[in-house]
Amino acid sequence: MQLIDISSYDTLSPAQRREWLSRPVLDTTALEQKVADILSAVKRGGDTAVKAFSLQFDKVSPEHLEVGNEEMEAAVGAVGEELQLAIRQALRHIQTFHNIQRQPVEAVETMPGVQCWRKSVAIEKVGLYIPGGTAPLFSTLLMLGIPAKLAGCREIVLCSPPDPQGRLHPAILYAAKLVGVTKIYKAGGVQAIAAMAYGTETIPAVYKIFGPGNQYVTCAKQLIQKDGVAIDMPAGPSEVAVYADDSAHPGFVAADLLSQAEHGPDSQVVLACPSRQVAERVLEAVQQQVIRLPRAEVATKALAFSRAFITRDAKQAMEILNEYAPEHLILACDNAAELAEKVVNAGSVFIGHFSPESAGDYASGTNHVLPTNGYARAYSGVSLDSFVKKITFQQLTQEGIRGIGPAVIQMAEAEGLRAHADAVRVRVS
Repeated sequence: MQLIDISSYDTLSPAQRREWLSRPVLDTTALEQKVADILSAVKRGGDTAVKAFSLQFDKVSPEHLEVGNEEMEAAVGAVGEELQLAIRQALRHIQTFHNIQRQPVEAVETMPGVQCWRKSVAIEKVGLYIPGGTAPLFSTLLMLGIPAKLAGCREIVLCSPPDPQGRLHPAILYAAKLVGVTKIYKAGGVQAIAAMAYGTETIPAVYKIFGPGNQYVTCAKQLIQKDGVAIDMPAGPSEVAVYADDSAHPGFVAADLLSQAEHGPDSQVVLACPSRQVAERVLEAVQQQVIRLPRAEVATKALAFSRAFITRDAKQAMEILNEYAPEHLILACDNAAELAEKVVNAGSVFIGHFSPESAGDYASGTNHVLPTNGYARAYSGVSLDSFVKKITFQQLTQEGIRGIGPAVIQMAEAEGLRAHADAVRVRVS
């Protein structure tokens, strides 16, 4: 049985092409009302509401929402030495990559006596949401906590859903300690987003919320924006697109496709090949590899939403992939560096046969919190800039206001804003 639909792009009608390049669509009407009700309940009920929803959705209601020092130390001791070493290595790489994103303050004199500059100032309070459950994403905590700390955020609040015993995964707590999270709370789902957005007796309100989640968490993040709480970016299920030509290793490409398909049943993978023979070899390898995965059932469901395109050549393949605007784009070909120059829409690009998306997910140094669902056409992934505001400054001398004043007065008068003109006129007269 073919797990991924395959077709020549040129044989598809315009309507079919749009359908094949679309993501799985969910009816969010009922979802939004459910999420809005939970947000409202937590806003009114605080800790009590958070615990009630935790019991309802996570089947556990922790007596204390905040993780204490004793619990933290016990969890850190439970993380194996090899995993600790791996996490610390990833931390060093992520720090190195994000540290070079610091921008010095540079003043410019636009005319004599008029000086302007821009300064990056840390967002004081940020909230990080880290999913737990079947895949506790401690790697995402590194991706968010490290730039938050480097940026200088004063409060870094972490929320993550507890397990059935009311505890957080030890690796999440170990990573939180390494990156310098200031407060950790056992709360998941919509109730966690609500708590960080509005504040409760225990969980402080923050100014911006980061982190992935299921459709409920994603919807909650979008709704809280209406109340003035910023979020990292619109995000949905994870996705990868791969371009593979005759030089590609089918087993490598199949593994790359499955590495995203195992994220969730609503994930999507796309393959573009100028050779049907290569595409069929890849899909055959997918069938061989998927049955060995612990999350084979999840991956198989995701593959049902996935596509394989046969293209005329590399040029057409890149046009298709840029239109799709994937979260992750892998170029599995010998001329990958050359093709990478043609990428205009993607969250993160992986160049060549030995650059799996998994490297970026964990330890190469780039950030893995990226725009999905086609938002890569206009949004960037998380970076140091995500945790700062850019504030502009200007300082004018008496010479400066006299030099620029006539232009300002003319423009303000032309727009009918007399008071604007007068604010300059009183200084130059």
